[in-house]
Amino acid sequence: MSQQFTKDMTFAQALQANPEVAKVLRKYNLGCIGCMGAQNESLEQGCSAHGLDVNEVLKDLNAIGQ
Repeated sequence: MSQQFTKDMTFAQALQANPEVAKVLRKYNLGCIGCMGAQNESLEQGCSAHGLDVNEVLKDLNAIGQ
């Protein structure tokens, strides 16, 4: 069973769950891998800060490994 990503996960948790997450984040121009905020910022907070729809990003994240 693949990881289910949620808006409450931090970027660090998502990246730790699956290395393919980095590709999805790059698609949305989210340079979260080296960002200090990635340790504590939720996917929802980060998407909001970048003007992105968290549901669109989650859809792509949850498509990993499908």
